[in-house]
Amino acid sequence: MALKTVSGKHADPRKGRGAGVNPEGRFEKVEREAFDDGWDRQEEDLPPLKTHITEERVKSIISRNDSPDIPFTQSINPYQGCEHGCVYCVAGDTPILMADGRTKPIAEIRAGDEIYGTGRNGWFRQYVKTRVLAHWSVIKPAYRITLEDGTELIAGSDHRFLTERGWKYVTGRMAGRDRRPYLTTGNKLMGTGGFARGVEHGPAYRLGYLCGMIRGDGLLASYYYRRSGRTHGTQHQFRLALCDAEALFRTKEYLLQHGVATHDLVFQRAAGERRAMHAIRNHSLASVERIRIIIEWPCAPCRDWYAGFLAGIFDAEGSYSNGILRIPNTDPDIVFWIREGLDRFGFAYKTENLRPEGRKPMQVIRITGGLREHLRFFHIVEPAISRKLDISGQAVKSGARLQLLNVEPYSKGMRLYDITTETEDFIANGVVSHNCYARPSHAYRNLSPGIDFETRIFAKVNAAEKLREELAKPGYRCEVISLGANTDPYQPAERGLKITRGILEVCAEFNQPVGIVTKNALVERDIDLLAPMARKNLAAVFISCNNLDHDLARRLEPRCSAPARRLEAMKRVSDAGIPVGVLVAPVIPFLTDHQIEPVLEAAWQQGARQAGYILMRLPWEVKDLFREWLERNYPLKAKHVMSRVQAMRGGRDNDPNFGSRMKGEGELAKLLAQRFHIACERLGYNASERYRELDTTLFRAPARSAQLSLFGDP
Repeated sequence: MALKTVSGKHADPRKGRGAGVNPEGRFEKVEREAFDDGWDRQEEDLPPLKTHITEERVKSIISRNDSPDIPFTQSINPYQGCEHGCVYCVAGDTPILMADGRTKPIAEIRAGDEIYGTGRNGWFRQYVKTRVLAHWSVIKPAYRITLEDGTELIAGSDHRFLTERGWKYVTGRMAGRDRRPYLTTGNKLMGTGGFARGVEHGPAYRLGYLCGMIRGDGLLASYYYRRSGRTHGTQHQFRLALCDAEALFRTKEYLLQHGVATHDLVFQRAAGERRAMHAIRNHSLASVERIRIIIEWPCAPCRDWYAGFLAGIFDAEGSYSNGILRIPNTDPDIVFWIREGLDRFGFAYKTENLRPEGRKPMQVIRITGGLREHLRFFHIVEPAISRKLDISGQAVKSGARLQLLNVEPYSKGMRLYDITTETEDFIANGVVSHNCYARPSHAYRNLSPGIDFETRIFAKVNAAEKLREELAKPGYRCEVISLGANTDPYQPAERGLKITRGILEVCAEFNQPVGIVTKNALVERDIDLLAPMARKNLAAVFISCNNLDHDLARRLEPRCSAPARRLEAMKRVSDAGIPVGVLVAPVIPFLTDHQIEPVLEAAWQQGARQAGYILMRLPWEVKDLFREWLERNYPLKAKHVMSRVQAMRGGRDNDPNFGSRMKGEGELAKLLAQRFHIACERLGYNASERYRELDTTLFRAPARSAQLSLFGDP
């Protein structure tokens, strides 16, 4: 590892360490070559910063992309910035609360799954449904967290849990470099406490479920009737009609396993607000008699039978709304067995006697103990109807004894799992757990999102070599390569390392088309390579610039070229015959949105003919860094900025969804888009319906090296 020192000049030393909005291009090196970046040199010196550059040899260099929001399919990132390290979460068998009210081990969670997280409602936090965006694992040291009620969790040291005093890491220090809030004895974690384990759905459970479901909501009868002019007869009938297919399918399957086949029918079609009902039935004497035997009250029921019975009767007649779990019935025998079952599992409950006018007396059994006990009921008996297991909107509060008893080392190395969700948290074994913030490209670096991100980078020194190998592969299909998709290819370290230049040399040699996105005027250095490529329609450059305010840009992007310097670079690149575009990004409400038109006008005058914009994105941990930067630099605007951001992001700080994540949604986002497009039409940007496409037909593959394929990297 080469350690290099930065010595720059800046009005406020903090600004060299602060912004998390545009991380690319914020790295320097020791031996700073003379280069005019456009900033005023009459400013006081910044304290020295150290930039740690790790030179690494990668196994592959071209990344593929299938996002509909990004206009390229493959990209190269010569440098990798360093964000917050892997706050890898918990052991693989840790149960996660799914959106259907059930649980699933975190090792089995997949991107796209719907689970529960939390969201703020005023001063309170409540349970909300959220979607999993990413899932991965790592092998690292683990710790055992033990709570007063017996709940145990196995987690990495960097994982965070929600306590009565906010988010806290599993381990930390009171002072020094590793200072951070961490779990201490007496902290109370937030949630319901450890999830209960369900019983096995074996023969006893299935018999109990059929007993509860059919006695609660089924029709099972034999009728004697007269038929005029014909032989009198007896009609045997079993029928179960439900709105919820989950319970109907489970009953049908369980009956079939006990030798009773049923037929499907539409019992009632949907009309207005009335839901459709489907039914199963059987009219044979043998089947009806068999069902009567199946649902007989047992002499000595086991635990599994009780669980199945409670699940069946809850699916048939139970309800759950506004945090109240009820099971009503008019049959004294059914009420007796409900109580027996609840007693068997230690549930507290109250019984209400109702006497509706003109109807049978009814008893309503209500399980007490709040959400903790309701989830315990759901997880032990496992009803089929997920609609009845919805806890959305309930407050994150509990009387559970979740005080921390102990945090102790558990393993020097074990596989731990983590997920990223839309709400940035999830419910792990009954406690609120922070999800991983690390960007996928930095997930395995174990580095901080703050100073580490700005001062530690990884340089892919064999990028050109690997590119040549990958272009030579028989299956390679020539498509435009984007440089700068993740981090700026012209970071300050590029002046000495020249990794990006090496990549361009390979692209030029084999007519591989390339598009560049940068905010650094250093792109001028490579005009000698880009201009000949541009004459073959093989190269184009986009220079990012979101404002012309010298002071704002200095605070927002302290280690990038100044706006005026970027405009000058646009002119020099354009004058060399290289297609130039301007990317107005990120557009920040109340800070840079008023600069859209001036930036477009200035860039047009310097030769830019294509234009695009991106609304500020605050994925994962970036939102925290940006909030801190706002409070420090623009405290009077901070609330207004975030309010406008959330108005354009569906009420959240960030929108990860394809189709809206780059531009936002809602009326304010539409107005922003209209402003941009009107300004582009007035100036003449994007004259054709599609951006100019680079030519992929001239590509010629490098000669393959058999030795490299045999022995790999030297």
